[in-house]
Amino acid sequence: MPVYTLKDLKSQTEWEVICSYDELQTILNEQPDVKQVIKPPKLVSSRMGNSDVKTPDGFKDLQKRIKQGSGRGNTINV
Repeated sequence: MPVYTLKDLKSQTEWEVICSYDELQTILNEQPDVKQVIKPPKLVSSRMGNSDVKTPDGFKDLQKRIKQGSGRGNTINV
């Protein structure tokens, strides 16, 4: 479900709600002092593009076991 930011116009407080669009419309219709605030989406970043991140040894061991059990003609590079 999407996250919406709402603002109480009287107290100027903002909060986030997780709900469907229909539920958001119900909230906005029932509370005339509450308005939706349009904000850019939150981004999640990752360090996977950095060269200092290494593959854990446990994952490499798992790849070797998969290669051993995959039969002849496998193309898995370990």
